[in-house]
Amino acid sequence: MTIDEYTNEAQRLRPLLKKTAMRFLHSEKDADDIVQDALLRLWQMHATLHLPIESLAIVIVRNLCISHLRKQKKQYVHLSDKIADINENNATAERIERVMGIIDNLPDIQQTLLRLRHMDGMDSRSIAQMTGSTETAVRKALSRARMAVRVHYMKRYNANKTHNCDDE
Repeated sequence: MTIDEYTNEAQRLRPLLKKTAMRFLHSEKDADDIVQDALLRLWQMHATLHLPIESLAIVIVRNLCISHLRKQKKQYVHLSDKIADINENNATAERIERVMGIIDNLPDIQQTLLRLRHMDGMDSRSIAQMTGSTETAVRKALSRARMAVRVHYMKRYNANKTHNCDDE
């Protein structure tokens, strides 16, 4: 990859990378630092890179964010502050845990697509480029995966609510 190609790609990708970092960190200052570090790492590899580099850049940002969050967890936090947050988010966390359990039982392709789209924040075009598929095929596969999650969730958890209501 030439210097001009790298410069153009870096300028084009910076907003996307910052958005990805913000999803993890919720701090503009930290997100800027992570994006800068990711672009530096890409620059160090620019001689061996080939276009497109968007997927690689997103993975680097995601990994740097995870490392940053792991380092932050080592700092001590007052338990009383966290208990309030846990109580507020308990119901949401339980629903997320249920959905994640369902996703874990889906076929590998559906799991991967859902994780790339909804957890890594990749768009259909990027996923299509990464998988060598078309955007339309990716959107259809994502739709089928979401529908499978919905059907399994409704069967498992709405059936329990119906039975509980009948007992009252």
